[in-house]
Amino acid sequence: MTPDDVSQHCLSLERTKEDYPFGPQPAVYRIEGKIFALLSEDEENPRVSLKLPPDEVEALKAQYPGTVLPGYHLNKKHWVTVVLDGDLDPGEVRGLIEEAYDVVVASLPRRLRPGYIPPAPTHTR
Repeated sequence: MTPDDVSQHCLSLERTKEDYPFGPQPAVYRIEGKIFALLSEDEENPRVSLKLPPDEVEALKAQYPGTVLPGYHLNKKHWVTVVLDGDLDPGEVRGLIEEAYDVVVASLPRRLRPGYIPPAPTHTR
């Protein structure tokens, strides 16, 4: 998966915004201000860091040593860095991006989540 593919997939997720708070690298992908992915293209092999459930972090690192690494400069319990060297199937990378997005969405207050419809007001007389 190329960095452009990663960027396009992140931006295809509802209400995702891209910004560069740390300079020209990395690209940061957020929903409601909360980061779910960081894309670094300045390495020999581009990398995407993703926020995932802690049990999945450990399983992925064990399953894909050398490709899925502890989160670079991030909380190692909640973040992994995926090297975009072709070892992981593009569909799996897309799935991990979606899972990272879902993890962050689940942590948002219900009223800020995509698709939330506020309850209709009730009028009593």
